Amino acid sequence: MQAPTTQAVIDLCISQGFAIAGVASATRSAHDDKLWQWLEDEKQGEMEWMNRNVDVRLDPRNLVENAKSVICIADRYGILEEDDNSHNSGKVARYAQGKDYHKVMKKRLHAICDTFKQQYPNEIFRSCVDTAPLLEREFAQKAGIGSVGKHTLVIEQGIGSWLLLGAIVTTVEIQPSAPSAPDPCSTCTRCIDACPTDAITPWEVDARKCISYLTIEHRTAIDLAFYEGIGHWIFGCDICQEVCPHNQPNERSAHSVIHEAYAPVVKSLDVLDVLHWDEEARMHHFRGSSMKRAKLNMIRRNAVIVAGNILAEIDNPELLAKIKEIASSPSEDPLVSNAAKVVLKKKN
Repeated sequence: MQAPTTQAVIDLCISQGFAIAGVASATRSAHDDKLWQWLEDEKQGEMEWMNRNVDVRLDPRNLVENAKSVICIADRYGILEEDDNSHNSGKVARYAQGKDYHKVMKKRLHAICDTFKQQYPNEIFRSCVDTAPLLEREFAQKAGIGSVGKHTLVIEQGIGSWLLLGAIVTTVEIQPSAPSAPDPCSTCTRCIDACPTDAITPWEVDARKCISYLTIEHRTAIDLAFYEGIGHWIFGCDICQEVCPHNQPNERSAHSVIHEAYAPVVKSLDVLDVLHWDEEARMHHFRGSSMKRAKLNMIRRNAVIVAGNILAEIDNPELLAKIKEIASSPSEDPLVSNAAKVVLKKKN
C-alpha cells in the first residue's frame, strides 16, 4: 500500500489538536560525540536513566526495528503571564501548571497510531513522549517543528519555545518535511545571561546546575551554592524561556492553538502549606499533574529552600517557626531537616 503523503500525516496530527507536526527520516543522530561527552562529563547528574540505552537513543532504528520515519508533533502549553507574587508562593514551571502532558499527548498519539494501523496493519507505529529513549529535539528540528536554541529547547520562530514534544516512530517510509534552520539565536545570549545558576552554555545545559533538574530530578541534598539561585522556584524553572525574544507575544503566537488541557490549574504552591504536607496531601494536590514526579521529601526540601529565600526578603514569623520545627524534629525526613538546618545557618 502506498505511504501517506506528508501533508496527510500533518493534517491528521493537527486534527488531534497538536499545534505543529512534521516528518523526519529515522536516521542515526548526528551528535553522537556530544552526547557521549556530556555523559562522560557527568552533566546528567543523578539521572541514571540517561546512561542506559544510549545506542537506542542515538538511533531510532534500535528502538523500532526497520524504522523508516519519525512523525514529530508539538503541543503549545503556556504564555507569559503575571506571576503569583504572594508572600508564601513557590513558583511552578508553566508546563506543569495544567494536566500531565504525558497522558494528554499519549492519548492523542495512540489515536493517530490506531488510525494508521487500520490502514497499514503490517507496519509498526510506536508513540513516544519523554520516557522512550529518543532524541526528540533533534528529530523535531529535522521535521521542521523548530530549531534548537542555545538553551537547548526547540524554538518555532514566530511561536516560541513553550512547546512539548512527542513522536511516532514507524516502519512506514514517509517523505520528510523541510527541516528547520539550524540557529534561531544568532548573537543573542539572554538565556545564558539570565540563568541564576550558570547552567547554560551555548547549546548545552549542565543538569547538575539547572534549577529544573535540581527541583524535579535531583533526589538527594542540593548544594548550598544553588539555594539563592533557586529563588522562589519550587518545581521547575522558566527563566531561560521567559527572557527569550522568541517568546515575547506577537500576532502569530496569539493565534496559535494551546491545548485546553494545559490551562493553568496550579500556578504556584503555598510554601507554608507544602511544609505541612504528608503523602496523602501530596497525592491530592498532584493528582493528574506531572508534578507527581517530585516525591514528598523532594517537594518539601524545595519548599524549605524557597522558604529560606523568602525569609531573606521579608520577615515571616510563621514560616520561620516552621523551618525551626523541621530542623529540630527527630522524626523529620533527613533530606528536609538538613535543608532546614542549612537555611537557618545561612540566615544566622
